[in-house]
Amino acid sequence: MKRAARFIYLTCIYLFLYVPIFVLIAYSFNDTKYSTNWQGFTWKWYEQLFTDSPLKEALVNSLVIALLSSVTATLLGTLGAFAFYRYRFLGRKVMYSFIYIVMMSPDIVMGISLLMFFITIGLATGPLTLLLAHITFCLPFVVVTVYSRISGFDRNIIDVAKDLGASELQMFRHIMMPMLMPAIIAGWLLSFTLSLDDVVVSFFTTGPTFEILPLKIYSMVRLGIKPEINALSAVMFLLSLVTVTVAHLVTKENR
Repeated sequence: MKRAARFIYLTCIYLFLYVPIFVLIAYSFNDTKYSTNWQGFTWKWYEQLFTDSPLKEALVNSLVIALLSSVTATLLGTLGAFAFYRYRFLGRKVMYSFIYIVMMSPDIVMGISLLMFFITIGLATGPLTLLLAHITFCLPFVVVTVYSRISGFDRNIIDVAKDLGASELQMFRHIMMPMLMPAIIAGWLLSFTLSLDDVVVSFFTTGPTFEILPLKIYSMVRLGIKPEINALSAVMFLLSLVTVTVAHLVTKENR
């Protein structure tokens, strides 16, 4: 009975999470533009999606920003997590607690504060400010993800490597990096997803001449939900699914 109850509970949770997504995907093939009634199967919304130049430009901009910010945040976050684990310095615990404060801060607070900071230093909003903003809010997630894994390591591994003559760089590259790779991949995936999905921070830190996909979708939805948006959402869901599957395979092989 307990097993059946757990199965029913999990089934209800997954249905609650994924049924709306599957409904959205189904309506992306509906042969009508304004009605929610099923009028037949069609691919034309996907054809219009891939021939829409402004939408494709926004998609490319989003992917470029997401890739650059996730790679930079993963690199800096991995080094930061290793520094928190390896070295003891004044204010270490306070600095690490500030990481959680940034993670828990509302997006609108971070967006406004970053905008005020960029205005103060005289930096015009545009692709550069958007990239810096995305790196800022992705970095804490990488630090926490990598540090949670590295904190479970046996410190004797580092001592043995040092006794055998390994330098700090050799020890980090040949010993710590392979052990940290699953957490690094998880941190990169989380950063990429957060960057690709962000609306609030991007709204305050991007310029009028540089449009990204979430803001483009937001502007389109205000005029009503069109089938092109359903098709675009289906493509983004498929992209997320493929990314997570590849990461799972890579992580499984590393383990």
